[in-house]
Parts: sequence; structure tokens; C-alpha cells
Amino acid sequence: MSDTETVVRGACHHDCPDTCAWEVTVVDGVAVNLRGDPSQPFTQGQLCPKVNPYLDRVYHPDRLLHPLRRVGPKGEARFEPMSWDAAISEIATRLSAAIARHGGETVLPYSLDGTQGLIQKGVMADRFFAALGATRLNRHICGVTAWLGASDVLGVPLGSDPTDVEFARTIVLWGTNTLLTNRHLWPYIETARSNGACVIVVDPVQTMTAARADQHVQPRPGSDVALVLAVIAEMDRAGRIDTEHLAATTQGWPELRADAQAMTLAKAERITGIDADTIRELAARIADAPPVALRVLVGMEHREFGRDLHRAVASLAAVSGAARHRGGGLVRSTQVYFDTALADITPPDGPQRVVNMSSLGNALSDAVDDPPVTALVVYSCNPAAITPDQNRVISGLEREDLFTVVIEQFMTDTARYADIVLPTTTQIEQLDLMNAWGHLYVSLNRPAIEPLGECLPNTEIFRRLADAMSLDAPGLADSDSQMVRDLLLSGHRWLEGITYERLLRDGWARLAVPPGWSSMSSREVPVAPARSSGAARDADHQVPSHQQQLGPLRLGPLRYRVAAESPNGDRALAERYPLALMSLKQHLRFLNSHYGGFEHHLPDPPHPQLEISAADAESRGIADGDEVRVFNDRGELTLHAAISQRLQTGLVAIPFGWWAGAADARTVNALTNPSLGDPDPTVGSAAFHDTLVQVEPVERIASGTV
Repeated sequence: MSDTETVVRGACHHDCPDTCAWEVTVVDGVAVNLRGDPSQPFTQGQLCPKVNPYLDRVYHPDRLLHPLRRVGPKGEARFEPMSWDAAISEIATRLSAAIARHGGETVLPYSLDGTQGLIQKGVMADRFFAALGATRLNRHICGVTAWLGASDVLGVPLGSDPTDVEFARTIVLWGTNTLLTNRHLWPYIETARSNGACVIVVDPVQTMTAARADQHVQPRPGSDVALVLAVIAEMDRAGRIDTEHLAATTQGWPELRADAQAMTLAKAERITGIDADTIRELAARIADAPPVALRVLVGMEHREFGRDLHRAVASLAAVSGAARHRGGGLVRSTQVYFDTALADITPPDGPQRVVNMSSLGNALSDAVDDPPVTALVVYSCNPAAITPDQNRVISGLEREDLFTVVIEQFMTDTARYADIVLPTTTQIEQLDLMNAWGHLYVSLNRPAIEPLGECLPNTEIFRRLADAMSLDAPGLADSDSQMVRDLLLSGHRWLEGITYERLLRDGWARLAVPPGWSSMSSREVPVAPARSSGAARDADHQVPSHQQQLGPLRLGPLRYRVAAESPNGDRALAERYPLALMSLKQHLRFLNSHYGGFEHHLPDPPHPQLEISAADAESRGIADGDEVRVFNDRGELTLHAAISQRLQTGLVAIPFGWWAGAADARTVNALTNPSLGDPDPTVGSAAFHDTLVQVEPVERIASGTV
């Protein structure tokens, strides 16, 4: 054994609820092994199949190790090396010139969850862009619509501790594929099942989780509100609702009750495709077998009325009294626990233009011209692959008058269009404070090795840019460790006893949230004292700066609404494009765009396919494996068809997260719907799953025949 072998604790940074704690073994400065930290209670030493080979990513031969300057047309990925000094100087000069001509809002930052760490993801970057007066990005492409729907009922979207599902007798996994996307929660579900719990999945697709459940309720896509209303109505008709408790703890029950009563079983059956007996059984189970855990994540928010869907499930939790026992209630993202406890950033003074990240194609077009976006800085994100209306996004990235900087580890689809590409560190090369959205543990990620090549952490890149542009706003020179310490010193009672020194020693700590606490049962929410760091904070992450006393749970009217781009929506559109498209996560080693360009992570076959039901394929003369054209008004793809038994008739699926890998290639987002469900164009997620397409076989031309 080498005298220089060390083990360094950290945590996974990926956009995943589980935020696994890990340990990196380093020998002579080289990381030789990565494994889950067996001491962390939630992840218990287990990493997922995509992260087990993470060191292969760190040392991948295609890793970007030096700054690059574009020397060819945008999209061709032709670059030459440049020095850091030259890169920082050129970026500072061009940003300054753009701001001098158009004002700060001509600069658009674009980022999301390439890393979920609080430091590398945003604190320093937010301070930098606030000091520029740049356009503010609302990172609403995922998570915020679910946040808003839950808030409509709860006041704040703080659900139950997910691990409390082990105390439940009924677990309803509503629109979430737990085994694929939240695997470390499954042992808690199995513990509950071993104690007699029933596991029900509500999902329009027969996922791997649905196959392992005790019951799969398969509504038509987007019909969940009708199903919830029918369940509430059936519970009410059967006398299974504690109306006295509702009167004491909620407001708006009469209005919700009237809407539920209008949703007859016959009407619900027509809308959802679920027979009346199944609806009755679901209502009886939720009413009569508490504690009832209603588990939602973010999948079903990606619809025109996704906020309604989340509000509906939260309302069902309130009406059923699910949270009156430990193990019951609305079980959703825990992100807001950390946002509340670690609140640090306040918006800058004065007006500021806001752009919803789902609308990037629009922002890069002539539609935004006061001022136009002439500088784009992308970090922790790959918008050319993950943003809807992909053709319009790429058209914007191709603009010669758009100065684009991409901070990346690999030559992604977005980096191909950059003017300057800056190499950034991987998780085992940087310091960060890791929160989670699937549990209540915070972790300190310590750098295990020195950065490879000339790679720098995001934070250091923005520190250097701030210095080169002579920005003097508070906090722009703070070290990463100082920012971590400051976040932990908020004074919030959920951080009681959690110090930098404790995390250095132990690696992780659980927030001091009382066992069994839920915002559905406790109407008092502790929040952090107000502090200003001179940095911008997204509007969706604002928290009150006082001990918040919440009023009754808010119910109120709830009506099933039909999305415009759906089979029962715009009739003329549906006649041209009769198939509903869902873009799904599909594979344990792939899952999201982090690994969409890595061959050994891809499924077999290693290219996206169109899943289509046997009935829809037969009616179009399509056989399994045939090449097909999938198209709508936004774009088209040519794929191979895979006849699927897990899809309903009228529904097709294409996996999400693939990289095109070429300037002229496209992914599923060439088809997806960028429309927002909120009348405010800066708020809410895009309606990815409310997308209509048509599918036809590609014409076969016999060899030698013109």
C-alpha cells in the first residue's frame, strides 16, 4: 500500500434527488477508486450505474483541458488553444464593449444543474452577473412548476421527509419513476411494503417502477386533474372525508367540493381512460389505509397545465388527511428545505430584465430586442441539447453577432457553437456544499485531486473575469471555503450544529428538521434571517426573512383543462399531428444529458429510437426496426421504430438527453413544445410533454431504382 494513499469524502453533483455521498481513493495524486460512503444513512454506500464509472469521465481522453478559441464556422467545433490570460482578457473586453453599447441586459447567463453544488452552481456566478446588471435567468425549465403547484396549497412547498414513507401503509408514486430516477428511496418503500403497505403507481407509461408496484393506474397523458377530482368526489360520496377537520385546517373546500362533484365517474372514465371500479378502489385505499404517502417529483410538471396537476395532488393530500400521521402527506422535493435554511442571496436594486430559460430560442431571436442579447455565457448546462424548440435555439447560437462563452468539461452540442470554450473542473477537483432534493442530508465535497490540465472551477473563472472587468461589488473575491462557511452561518435552526469543521470531519450531516415534521401538519415554518451578499437570487427561490406563520391549507376551485397541443385540444392541429409525444428518461447508465455523448453509457442500441404502440405502428404500416420520420411544425427526426407494449395507443416516446454530436443533427427537442403554462412568460416550465407529432415510414427505394 502506497504511503501517499488517501481517502477523500465528497458527494455526487448530478441533477438527481439522491445526491449520493462518496469516497475517493487517491494514490500519488491520481484518483484510483470511487465508491459510495457507507456511513451516509440515505445512500448507504451505493452509487448508481451512471456514477460508478465516474473516474472514467474525469480521465476521459476527450476531456477539455485548455481554453479554446473558435477558428471555424459556428457548429463545426473547430478551435485552437489559447492561454487563460488571453481568454479572460478577450471575454472581459467583448463583454465590456457589448455593455457599453447596449447596457448590462445585453448579457444573458444560461445555466442549470450541470452541478447542483451551491457554490459551483451559482453563488459566485450570480454575484458576477448581478454586478454586470445582466439579464436575469429564471431557471424554470424543471422543478419550479411543481414548486408553485405545491405552494398554491401549502403556502410553502415543504413536503414530508421522503424517508418517512417507510411508515406508510399506502404509497402512491404519482408520475414518478422511482426505480430509475430516485433509486435510493426504493429500500424505504420496500420496508413499508414488508410491513403491509400497498404501492400504487399512477403513470401514463408502464415504467420499470410500475412493473414492480402492487397496482398500476394508467391515465391518459395530462388527465391527472380529472382523476384527482373523481377520487375526491368518490371519497366524499362514500362519507370518507373528515369535513370537520377540513373546516378547521383548510379554506376553499366548498369550491373544490363543487368541482369534484361535477366530475362524475362516467366523465372521469371518458377523460382518463380508467374504469370506474379502479377509481373507486383508489379512493377507498387512500381514504381507508393511512398513513398515505403521495409521492411526486417533477415529471408531470412538463405540461401546459402542469401547475394544476401538482396542485391537484397536493389538494388530495389535504382533503384525505394524509399528513395526520407520520409517513403520510405530500412527499415531494426537499430542495426548499435547503433553500430556506441556506438563504443567502438577494436581488440587486433596480429593474432587471428576466428571461425564462425555457424560452432561450425566443431570447436569441429578434423577439428580444430592447436591448438584444449579444453576449451569452453558458455554464453547468447544455442548452443545445436540453432546451425545447431546438431548431430555434440552434438558429440563435449560429448568429455571428452573438458572442458566446461556454464553460465546459467536454465538447458538448452547445460548446460547438462557442466563440471561446473554458475548461472547468469535475466534482472531484473542486470544493462545494451539496444540498439535495430527495433527502435531508447536506454534504461537503472536498477536492480529491488537483485540477487536470489547466481546468479551473466555475468560481475561479468568474473571480478572474470580475477582476479583469474591475468589478467591485461585495463578495466577488471570496474564496470557495469562505462562501461555504457563510452559507452555514445563516443562523437557521435547521442548520443547528452543522459547521464547516463538522462537515470536514464527517462529510455529511442531516438538517435539524424534526422527525415527522411536515408543512401540511405544522403551519409554522422556520426561515433564515435576511442577509444581503450583493448577489442576485432567482425569484423562484425567494424566502421570507422571518418566522413564517402559515394560514390554513388553501384548496379552492380545481378544474380539468385540456392543453392546446394535445389530442383533445386544438382540433385542426390534432388532425395533422394525432400522436402525443413524451420525451422520457430511459436508462440507468444514461438518464440525462450528462452522459448523452459517452458511448459506454448509452443503451443498446446506442442511438435514440421511437417507441410506438403496436396499434399505431400497424395503422401506419410500420414494422419493428423500420426507419420512420417523426415530425411537426417545429422540426423532424428520422429514427428507427421500436414496437412497445408499455405505451397506450395514441402515445409515442423518444428518450431525452442524447447529444446530437454534429452541427446538422437534432434530438427530441427539435419537436418539443416550448409553451409555458403561466401567463407570465418568465414563470414556469415548458410543456415538453404536451407535444403533438405525426409518424410515417421512410420511403424504401429498391437498390438501383431511382
